[in-house]
Amino acid sequence: MKTTENYVADITIEEAKNKTITNQEIVDKLIEIVGKDHVETDQKEREKNSIDTFRKWQKAQESYTRPIPEAIVKVHTAEEVSRILVFADQNGINVVPRTGNSGIEQGLESARKLYILVDGSEMNTVINIDTENMQVTAQAGTSLEELENHLRKMGYTTGHSPQSKPAAQLGGLVATRSIGQLSTLYGGIEDMIVGLEAVLPTGEVIRIKNVPRRAAGPDIRHIFVGNEGAIAFITEVTVKLFSYLPENSQYMIWQFETLEKGWKMLREVMVAGYKPAVARVYDAGDASIHSFSKGVEDKHILMFSTEGNALISEATAKGIKEIVAQDAEFKEMDNQVMIDWLNNLNWDHQRINEEIAEFGRTGHVGYTTEISAGWSEIHAIFEAVVARVMKEVPNMDGIGGHSSHSYINGTNIYFVYGYQVKSDDPEDEVTKYHHLVNKIIVEETLKRGGSMCHHHGIGKARAPYVKDEYESSFIVLKKLMQAFDPNNTMNAGTIIPIPFYEE
Repeated sequence: MKTTENYVADITIEEAKNKTITNQEIVDKLIEIVGKDHVETDQKEREKNSIDTFRKWQKAQESYTRPIPEAIVKVHTAEEVSRILVFADQNGINVVPRTGNSGIEQGLESARKLYILVDGSEMNTVINIDTENMQVTAQAGTSLEELENHLRKMGYTTGHSPQSKPAAQLGGLVATRSIGQLSTLYGGIEDMIVGLEAVLPTGEVIRIKNVPRRAAGPDIRHIFVGNEGAIAFITEVTVKLFSYLPENSQYMIWQFETLEKGWKMLREVMVAGYKPAVARVYDAGDASIHSFSKGVEDKHILMFSTEGNALISEATAKGIKEIVAQDAEFKEMDNQVMIDWLNNLNWDHQRINEEIAEFGRTGHVGYTTEISAGWSEIHAIFEAVVARVMKEVPNMDGIGGHSSHSYINGTNIYFVYGYQVKSDDPEDEVTKYHHLVNKIIVEETLKRGGSMCHHHGIGKARAPYVKDEYESSFIVLKKLMQAFDPNNTMNAGTIIPIPFYEE
């Protein structure tokens, strides 16, 4: 067997641009590497996989406007990934990496015409469940839900529970710097990651070992956590384990009338040092589309849950209730409505496709955009965004939002909005509506010192604003990405737009 050193690319970005290669040559090479059964060339399949759910209207109409991959290649080993990336790097072929296919920020469409989609969803082996060192190692295509279900039967959990859990796979979760519904207790994926294996576009397979902590220079895990497939292809992941003790969970939910008090109540709980599992505030508009709002229309919602060790869970719940009880405006509700809602919160591919089909029938399209900011600015951002969107964007059905991830120094807002697409041009969904809403959210957030992206990833949707996000530190991000991917082979245009990358 050849080693990865045999596949290290040696080509400049100018040479890559000038390379010409036919579709048949690409397909033949991919078949040589992974076998015919793992290379998809069907036209309709390639079209369907040319976009992610940022373009829901196009998916519903089956009207595809973006570049179509030359092929979709299913990989199974780091060596296969290495050979494919080197082949692409040497021939000017853009590579879009993918595992669970639950992306929603244009990260899974190509900014270049010539590209291949490298799918790691069949790299799904759980390599080691190490209960002594409280960590689990699995390949990038491992289903989070299947892994979590198996671990829970053993009395353990990863603590990672995004709404995409039924569809999401480990590689994509790490690559997008994802976060879960229980993040206030367990943290984001960046807090859970122990080590990983990844393949660089030049073919090297690198491994970051599993240790609890080290101070041997910068923490290079974070070069790959959140790289969105624009630096490397993640092939293996090790994350922490926690004890799974559902019998100790407690749930608390209140209705209230003054939204600004909701953010302040979240802050009081966080500053007091409590670590609930769930900590959320819903404005009345967003709350109205959820089951817990029945009977309390036009009210905002505050909710918390606690879990883990019985004494800690009980003490945390008691402390939170004491804080909320200090303001009589907050009226406690039956916690069963929260439990029922949580049990039906996640989205699998079937539910996603049903939603898209409904959009196709009605023309009413729904989306989300998430940001983060300090406590002092969060309410102002929310009010400014809602006012501008309803004034400046046509055919809006409405906009609301919620906070679902809080920290001692701030929180996030998950804007939820919908509009009716009134156009025969499939690109208008993006240009006349979605990008305009995103632009307003980004502008109002950045002018107040917040971050334009909390956990979905930048993708290509918010990449045009990356310089404003990073400000003077943008040069660090750019040099880092150029160092690992000098030919801009990996998911070009994601995180950094191509013109910024090459200027």
